[in-house]
Amino acid sequence: MNLNKYIDHTLLKPEATKAQIIKLCQEAKEFNFATVCVNPYWVSLAQEQLKNTEIGITTVIGFPLGANSKTVKAFETSEALKMGATEIDMVMNIGALKSQQFDVVLEDMKAVKAAAPNNVVKVILETCLLTQDEIIKACQLALEAKLDFVKTSTGFSTAGATLENVKLMKQTVKNQAKVKAAGGVRNLDDAIKMIEAGADRLGTSGGVQIVEGKINENY
Repeated sequence: MNLNKYIDHTLLKPEATKAQIIKLCQEAKEFNFATVCVNPYWVSLAQEQLKNTEIGITTVIGFPLGANSKTVKAFETSEALKMGATEIDMVMNIGALKSQQFDVVLEDMKAVKAAAPNNVVKVILETCLLTQDEIIKACQLALEAKLDFVKTSTGFSTAGATLENVKLMKQTVKNQAKVKAAGGVRNLDDAIKMIEAGADRLGTSGGVQIVEGKINENY
């Protein structure tokens, strides 16, 4: 198992500095992670740091609440791609899903995918705020929108990924989309359990600690 290639090496804290983003990219190069995951403002810097490598650049859209309009999310996506993003992690319109406004949620997802038709698009469900039925419905809508991944969490809400939710998401999307577990993946044991539960990608600020078998307390 090439554990490093499961990892989106993540730094999304609002107080993250330029020096910290550069360090994140240096670590990504050292350990050959799948991508770095940074806020949109830092995409250009990440591109500069990671040029001539195969490491992708993930950025977040509508983050962390998901309550922007679809037009804003699509524009934000287009701008991020221009700056060098290669993968998009959009936050679902959580309130609309919980209000059973499924057409709104679907069009929101479709708008972002239309803005990034040739890029990997992941949708963050924020599973800690959803019931099991809502998680299933969100996954079904993501498939209908032809998204590439469903993702558990922003890491900024009440809880992160759980094995139960990862398994449920994997059972729902089957082989039609992939699953990203994020939030609370702090050590090697956590990472392996998430992968065994069905995660195809891991979002964590502790990628270095995980591959070195240490515990990360920051995410």
